[in-house]
Order: sequence, then structure tokens, then C-alpha cells
Amino acid sequence: MTTPEKSSSHPRGHGPRRYATVSVLAVAVASSATGAAVVSATSSAAPQSVTLEKVAQATTTTKPADPTMALEQGFVRVVKAVQPSVVEIMTTAGLGSGVVFDAKGDIVTNAHVVGDATSFVVLFSDGTRAKGTLVGTYAPDDLAVVRVSPPKGIRPAHFASSSALQVGDIVLAMGNPLGLSSSVTEGIVSFNGRAVSEGNGVVLPDLVQTSAAINPGNSGGALVDLSGQVVGIPTLGAGSGPNGTAVTGIGFAIPSDTVRLVAPQLVATGKVTTSGRASLGISGTTALSFGGQAVGVEVTGLVPGGPAARASIAVGDLITKIGSAPTPGLAELQTVLAGLDPGSRVQVTVSSPSGAVRVVAVVLGDLASS
Repeated sequence: MTTPEKSSSHPRGHGPRRYATVSVLAVAVASSATGAAVVSATSSAAPQSVTLEKVAQATTTTKPADPTMALEQGFVRVVKAVQPSVVEIMTTAGLGSGVVFDAKGDIVTNAHVVGDATSFVVLFSDGTRAKGTLVGTYAPDDLAVVRVSPPKGIRPAHFASSSALQVGDIVLAMGNPLGLSSSVTEGIVSFNGRAVSEGNGVVLPDLVQTSAAINPGNSGGALVDLSGQVVGIPTLGAGSGPNGTAVTGIGFAIPSDTVRLVAPQLVATGKVTTSGRASLGISGTTALSFGGQAVGVEVTGLVPGGPAARASIAVGDLITKIGSAPTPGLAELQTVLAGLDPGSRVQVTVSSPSGAVRVVAVVLGDLASS
């Protein structure tokens, strides 16, 4: 949206080299008024004259193709192919971007782009406007789906597997930063699989970190590879300092693997029942010492029959460690869980209100059902 972002081999191609090979049994080179000629002395047919200029042309090596020009042309092809699939989403609170998910008019974007809105104006790259309605959101992965009556020629994007990305892969970020429609920036994959806190109690796992510029309004757009497939949904620009000053060259995108898991569920029912993310089945808050230091996560609520409840963790208990990883605050706990899978069995260190410390075994559940 236009509100500030939340802080948180390519092989070089060479053209084929062509060489002319001339077999000579007996060659006489004669000079005449018409120029030099190469003649086969063993031929019984009339001599055929070949100018030296033609021989030189035949033996000239073709210059290698310019790899820079080839890369540039590749960029242009990708932009032309993907741009019709990237839209601008406008609400009364601001604007962001979206990606056409299917031919039925479903558009995937960020949950923070839609905010509390349920109706939208969607602008396509050819200038077509459509009214959109909210299908569903899933805040833990910052994803949402908006639906429009599909205009003629609607072009869904192709989503690749983000797990195949490698550091150094070239990517393009496409969206509408600051309301500048159909803008494109380029960069590389800087890291694949980063867990980043949004700063609102949500930790996003497995993010694609990129050097492509991600600015306000890019959120919900497309991060694409050079084959023209979407590998992520740009969602965060890095910030530093107490005011969250934007940091250039560090941005994050929700991986396409997450989109391919979550979006179809939202399209089908408006809800997510399988997130692939681990959960303790609690609600909690960061507990502070008298000196103001974070000392653990205080359990303030339990999902009935959930993982923590089954392990006899109670409201008021303080979770200080999962496995060997300390959890002094809620963000740290969520970051640890982001690296685990539902069904995993973990040891949780708990301190009761009386000060007694115990370690309990917990089988983690799925966040969507917690």
C-alpha cells in the first residue's frame, strides 16, 4: 500500500564459429586481368573461378553474441509476458498490487494491502478497471484473495516452485510502487528461507530475500524469474532504527510455494485449514522482568485440546525455551516455530507462576487449526 512498508549460470552465449575447409589436390594460382583465381588442376571440367574475396568471407569467424544484449532482451520478454498479470488494487485507505491467480478472476495479494476493506477497485495494465470483492485473508502468511468478474483476455500468472531458487538468481519485482503503475525493478535472490517479523506479532517464514527494490505499493505484486514465472509476492522492505528508516537493497517476498498452498484454500472456501506451519496452540505475550528485560512468553490462552493443553501447559506459565532455543519474547518463539513442522515433537521448557521449572514434550499442531 502507499502507507510505509512494514519493517522488519546465466551462461554466456557465444555464436557458432564457422570455418571453411578447402581440400586442394593440385592448385594453380594464376593472375589475370580479372583478379586472382584458385583453380583445380585435376578437374576435367572447365575451371571455376572463386574470388579471394569470397574465400575470405567464407573463412571469417562469426562474432560471439553480446551477452548483455541477450540479457536485456530477456528482461523485455519477461516484462511483456508478466505485466498483464499484475494489477493495482485500490481501497479507501491506499493502494497496493496483486497477481492474477486464475482465469476465474481470483487475484492474490497481501493481507495488509486489503486491510479491513471488503470492496476494491482493480486496475489492469491495459487500463481496464473492475470492481473487486474480498474472498478471504490469512494474516499469519500475510496473504489474501480478491475476486473480480474476469475481463476479456484476463491472463493468470504462472507460479514456479520457490524452493528451486538459488542465491544469485536474477529476479524482477513488478508492481505499483507509490502509485506508479506497472513499474519494474531488478535484483538477485540474496537469500532463500529467511524468517522475518512483521512487527505486529506475526513472523513470516521462508521468505525470499532480494536486492530488487520493494517500495510502498509494491506489496502484493510479483517477484518473477527470467522464465517469467512468479517465485514470490513482495511484502516487506527492510527498515532500520527506531523510525524504521528504509534500507535499500533488502526486501522480502512471500515464497510462491506458500502462495500455492494457501491461495487455493482461500479461493475454495475463504479460509485456510492447512498452513504447513507449526503451532503450540497458545496465545501469549512477552513477559518482562522488573528491569524491563524480556524473560519469556507468558501463556494467556490455550486452544482447547491443542498441543500445549495436551502437554499440561497452563495459562500463566512462562515458556522460556523450545528445544535448545531460548524464547525470551513472542517474536523469538514464533521465529523458532517458523523453522519447525507440524507433527514435530519438541521439548518445551516452562516456568510456573510459583517459579518451578519443568520440561514437557509437545507434539506441534498446524497453525491454521490452532
